[in-house]
Order: sequence, then structure tokens, then C-alpha cells
Amino acid sequence: MSHNDTRTFNVVILGVGFLFIFTAFTTCGNVEQTVVKSLGNDTFAGSGYHSLGIIYGVFSFANLLAPTVVTVLGPKMSMFLSGLLYSGYIAVFIVPSTWSFYFTSVLIGVGAAMLWTAQGHFLVENSEASTINRNTGMFWALLQCSMLFGNLYIYFDWNGRTEISGRVSFRKAFWPAATTWPPLCPPGLELSFYSGVYGTCIGATAQFGEAAKGLIGISGIVVGIGEIVGGGFFGLLCKNNRFRRTSVVFLAMVVHFVAFYLIFLNIPDDAPVVFQTNTQKTPYLTPSVSIALLCSFLLGLGDSCFNTQLYSVLGCVYAEHSTPAFAIFKFIQSVFAAVAFFYSGYVLLMWQLLLMIILGFTGTLCFFVVERMQNFSVDLQEY
Repeated sequence: MSHNDTRTFNVVILGVGFLFIFTAFTTCGNVEQTVVKSLGNDTFAGSGYHSLGIIYGVFSFANLLAPTVVTVLGPKMSMFLSGLLYSGYIAVFIVPSTWSFYFTSVLIGVGAAMLWTAQGHFLVENSEASTINRNTGMFWALLQCSMLFGNLYIYFDWNGRTEISGRVSFRKAFWPAATTWPPLCPPGLELSFYSGVYGTCIGATAQFGEAAKGLIGISGIVVGIGEIVGGGFFGLLCKNNRFRRTSVVFLAMVVHFVAFYLIFLNIPDDAPVVFQTNTQKTPYLTPSVSIALLCSFLLGLGDSCFNTQLYSVLGCVYAEHSTPAFAIFKFIQSVFAAVAFFYSGYVLLMWQLLLMIILGFTGTLCFFVVERMQNFSVDLQEY
């Protein structure tokens, strides 16, 4: 096996490993709030939104130390230990208690910081400028297969049911990478929305009747299909050039704006905030399962378009300092995801969508500016 084949094989193994981990984690995160709402007992007082908020809050600040840990332990050992922490979080759902629920949320936040920082280092280590886009798309497509497998289980388990019984070079790269932070903000809000909030909204929509809970799983599957299509097409089929990068990011913005508008028309405004009852408000359109699932696909497609291009530009610009660069990327993304999960249970759907539109537009413009600055820097070096 040639050196290039070995590096490609390493990327495939990386994607398969993340596929297994996030088949479990994405399944839990997607239904967490709905499961908690359905327990209906006095022994468990946790909130799915708060748990996810804790995860991403700890995740964000743990990213400040993750580069040092990954440098000391190495990316492979860091990812192995992080996988063990993820397993502990999943195990809590077997016999849930409030304290263990939140404690393991803290642990998985620490594990996530090490996992994603090591992943970025390992991916760049096995890529070149000519293969970073292909490898990113390959990894992203494999990772997002977890959305299919995990949510397929949710669908078959809940289909037709309405209740759930319950049981070190960091400083060198920090400031340059931090100057590119505005494009990194929208993925954080959108991550929280498609991974935890939108599924809960569908499950709480009274007009979907008894099928609403089962639709959470179908929605997650369709999000995963959108992620795979976006990651595969724009990562594997598009060559690595800057024109296509900005075009793909612009497409991601348009796709998400269409999805947000359809969600605004199709889903009741109080869907994220109802707790023990279904929605009371009526949306502008009669809620349609087809439109809801179309929006799921568009959310996944837009997210994969944006993320593959962010990975590509970070891998090219910070090839020599990939560990701190990806740590900063995950720090910013997880800060916004944590904030979003904490306010999601209190803010009406309309205002959540409006905030994502504003930050999505701003982040896209900033991406164009960063790309333009990089083009100018490369032209000066060549001159």
C-alpha cells in the first residue's frame, strides 16, 4: 500500500470510528428533550436542553486546554479516551438519575473537546492541500451516516407510540485563527437547532397527531441524508479551489434561509417551549409532514456545505498549526451551541429562526472577507 493510500485509509477509519460514536450520541441528543418530557415522574428532574447546554458549554472552555492534552497524549490516544467518556454518557440513559445525567454531561464536554481537536489534527496530518477537500468530504459523509442509523432506531421504536416509559503551539495560532471567528458562529446555532431543537418541535406539533414522536426519527434520518449528499458532492466531487469554496458557502446560506422560512410557515411558534403538552398555536400553513421533512433535508444539506468548506479553509490556512486552529473552531462553535440550547426552551421559534438568519448572513459575508484576505496573502507570497 502506497503512502497516499495509507493516508486515505486512515481518513476512512477515522470516519468509521466517528460513525459508531455518533450513531449513539446523535440518537440520544436528538430525542433527549422529548424523552425527558415524557418521563412524567418525580425522581428525575433533568432537562434535555440543559444537558446539551452543559455539554457544549464545557466543550467550549475545554477547547482552551485540548491542544495541550492532544500534544502530550497524541491524537490517537486522545480520541480513544474521549470515546470512553462518550460511552459513559450513553450508559446513563439505562438507569437515569438527575445528578448522573448532568455529571456525565460535564464529562462528555471534556471528551468532546479532546475528540474534535485530535480529529482535526489527525485529518490534516493525513491530507495535503490537494486532498484536504476530498478527505473532509469523505470524513463528513461517513460521520453523518450516524444520523441514518441512530434515527432509524428511533423511528421503529416510537412509530405509533405517544408515550415513552422511562427508565502547545496554541499561542502561535490562537490570534490568527481567532480573527476568522465570525464565520464560525452560525454552525453553532444551527448545530443546536437541527440536532436537538427541530426534532423536539416536530414531536410537539399537535397537528401531526400520534405519528409526531415517530417523525423525530424520520427527521433525523433525512437530516443525515442531507449531510451525506452535501459532504459527498461538495467534498468529494468538487476540486479544491477558492471560487468553489465561496460558492458552496453562499449556497449553504440560501438553502438554510429557505429551510428557516418553510419552518416558520409550517411549525407552530410555541413548539420549542411547550413542556408537558403539545403545541397550542396554529402556524400559517397547515402543518405538513412533507414540508417538515424537506426542511430536515435542507438543514442537513446546508450544514454540510458550510462545515466542509470551513474544514477545508482551516486545513489549508493553518496546516502547520492545525491542533489549536481546530480547537478554536470548536470553541467558538460550542459556545454558540451551548447558549442556543439554554435559550431554546424559553424563546419562541420565530425569534430563534430570525437570530439564525441574521448570524447566517453575517457569517457568510465574513467568510467571503476571510477568503479574500487569504487570496491576497497568497498573491503577495507568489509575487
